[in-house]
Formats: sequence, structure tokens, C-alpha cells
Amino acid sequence: MTTPSEPGDVGVLVPAAGSGRRMGGRKKAFMELLGRPLLARTLEPFLSHPRVGVVVVALPAAEADAPPEWLTGSGPRLVVVAGGETRTESVYRALNALPDHIGVVAVHDAARPLVTREVIDRCLDGVGEDTGVVAGWPSVDTLKEVDEEGRVVATPPRDRFRRAQTPQVFPRAPLEAAYRASMEAGDPATDDSALFARAGGRVQMVAGDPWNLKVTHPGDLEVAAFLLRRRGEGGAA
Repeated sequence: MTTPSEPGDVGVLVPAAGSGRRMGGRKKAFMELLGRPLLARTLEPFLSHPRVGVVVVALPAAEADAPPEWLTGSGPRLVVVAGGETRTESVYRALNALPDHIGVVAVHDAARPLVTREVIDRCLDGVGEDTGVVAGWPSVDTLKEVDEEGRVVATPPRDRFRRAQTPQVFPRAPLEAAYRASMEAGDPATDDSALFARAGGRVQMVAGDPWNLKVTHPGDLEVAAFLLRRRGEGGAA
């Protein structure tokens, strides 16, 4: 593990140790997106942000032992750690790798390569001593609650619902406390803000971006490529 040399007060955690089950076993972070690894595009807006002092990427153990050159050559702010069996464990390991001067922690999905500086800044601007911030976007679909057999049991009003995105940004000390409690209790969470709120933290949602896509299924790569070209960011480095 390298030691970052930048003075920024924000640490970014990127869990990228998943098995890629919904991608047919292909690791999403290493899949090509318009000539570059998806993870490289995801990291770019954080590595170029003036407030970010360190970016910690949690990779599968084999890749963490021998990271690819395109990742290790990303600059002195990048740190690689071995992830865990679950997303919660991977984030916890990345959190433990942060240097002492980091006071604000952002967690971002490795498979969200379209996040913009504007969304990042809105999240960073809203964080407080006991307040976390989540990027999100209103649901455009009617929501249905169903039972175990698929029968519709309720239609909640969609105007109060948002689709949570990342980054999710938190003050470091209460986030660390929330993760310690989760790990000790063996009670993981798929969403960092849910874990933070479960430990007593307040969570505020700010506007994300409708195109802040999470690449989950094979067809999502084509959508992401289209959106990158539309933004004029389709070229390989």
C-alpha cells in the first residue's frame, strides 16, 4: 500500500471486489468502456478533484496483490487494498486504509463511470458533523409493493421516493463508528447511508444526475458508451 502525498481533506472509497455475477462472472471494474477500463473512467473525476486527498480502491485479493499498470500509474493519491467477501467488508477495509488527516469520506460505486464534478460538489457541500449526503434522483416509474408471490399489495406515492446513487459522503468519525458496529454485529448493508442512519446519523439527499448510471447488466455498457460520446468524453486515454 502506498502513502498518498496530497493534502486534500476528502477520502474516496471505491469498492471494486465484486464477482460480477450479473455480468456473467466478468469483473465489471476491468471491463472496457470505449477503449478504457470502466474503473479508470470512474476514478477520473475524483483523482482530478482538488479536495480529494486519497482514493482507496478495494480489489479482489489477486488483483490487489498485482494491480494493473493503468491503475498503479494513476498517481500518488491512489491506494489499493484487498476487498472482502461483502461490499460492507470491502468498504470497511478501505476505510481503515485512510490517512489520519482525512475528515470527510465519500463512497462511490466502481461501476458508476458517469458521475460529474457537479454531483460530487453538491455532495461534499452538504456534509456536516453528524450529517451524511446522498446523491439521488426522483423515480419516474410508478412503484408497486408486492408480496412473496408477486401480488401487488400497495402503490405508494412516487413523489416522495428517490433512486439512491453515489457518491454518498459522510463525516469520517461517525461513519467509522457505524462500520465498526456493523462488522461487530455481523449486520451488513448494501447502502452506506442506511448503515450510517442505522447508527443514528442524519442523511440528506441532494440532486444527483439522471445519467449517473450504474453499470450492472451487459447492456448497460452500451448505454454508458452512448452517454460518454454524447458528452464528448468517448476517447481513450
